[in-house]
Amino acid sequence: MADLADETTLHLRVPEEDDDVWSPQLRSHRDLSPEHWERFERYAAEIFAAFGMNLDSPGTVDTPRRFVRALFDATDGYEGDPKLLTAFPTECKGGAACEVNQIVEGPIPFVALCEHHALPFYGRAFVGYVAHEEIIGISKLTRLVRLFARRFTVQERMGDQIADALNALVRAHGVAVHLEAHHLCTQMRGVREMQAKTRTAVWRGEYAKNADMRDEFFSLSGVRSS
Repeated sequence: MADLADETTLHLRVPEEDDDVWSPQLRSHRDLSPEHWERFERYAAEIFAAFGMNLDSPGTVDTPRRFVRALFDATDGYEGDPKLLTAFPTECKGGAACEVNQIVEGPIPFVALCEHHALPFYGRAFVGYVAHEEIIGISKLTRLVRLFARRFTVQERMGDQIADALNALVRAHGVAVHLEAHHLCTQMRGVREMQAKTRTAVWRGEYAKNADMRDEFFSLSGVRSS
């Protein structure tokens, strides 16, 4: 009995040789020297001044430094999240239930930086999966969304990355990711469209093959397919 208890509570760690999960998506580190920070702040100051900002006022004298630091913080998804690297055994003991039960989390708010203009797009994500032999902690789904949101990216790729990383972590029967977001690059410039919302959906495994599962995902998440 003791051996059985140990087996059912064991944390299952993702194999280190699984490059799709370990490198570079889920662990990395960015090292910037003091010289880097100083140079980037000078570049930012030059741009801001050329565009008309008065950098001599009490409110703006430190703006270039704050801007560079804020940009670095907003892209910390490149550094990974080691707390994502642990999965747990599923409650399922085999059989059909392992293939049809869904786990759906959302809405998960996110803010990302569009790589085309380095302006934010923001919205919410819904993530679902069908467990096989492993599950992941619910909070890890939020971590997974924010890992890929806190980078320079595009919405289409972000959904694919979330789906593929989750699938690699738990080897699910299926993964679903629905993203909806407002893009400041269309609100602040260009067409200046304030109301438009971009929606993307990614399906893997059973979700790609089964329309009923997709409908159930939309129903559980409160999102209605059109």
